[in-house]
Amino acid sequence: MSGFSHLDDTGRARMVDVSDKAVTARTATAAGTVVTTPECVAALRDGAVPKGDVLAVARIAGIFGAKRTADLVPLCHPLMLSAVELDLAVVDRGVDITATVRTAERTGVEMEALTAVSVAALTVIDMIKAVDRAATITDVRVLAKSGGRSGEWRRD
Repeated sequence: MSGFSHLDDTGRARMVDVSDKAVTARTATAAGTVVTTPECVAALRDGAVPKGDVLAVARIAGIFGAKRTADLVPLCHPLMLSAVELDLAVVDRGVDITATVRTAERTGVEMEALTAVSVAALTVIDMIKAVDRAATITDVRVLAKSGGRSGEWRRD
């Protein structure tokens, strides 16, 4: 089973031991989109969504999600986050969401950035479902990461 960091020698799932890794500044940025109807986009732009300020609620939910990643993803390490920034923009096809998470830790924050985007997107869906029940979350992905042994990485 060697080669799989989250499996022990007998093939059982385990949390990776990061105690020997150096503490370094680490950053990850992730993004995703909620695709919705032109009518819903108009309601978002006009502030006419019945449940209220969709982007504000989703931004707070995304920050909360990043902070709770280890509670949601079983083998993630609990991390002390230094910053979580969420940008939500209403675009012609829906809502684009970008999250950047920073820490000084022994392991990266890619999962926290992905969780922030995912929870923000779920919150957008919850807030707009009275206007568009068919809204879709799409293209959730890591855009960039820095820090740690592997250094810088950026999606092409």
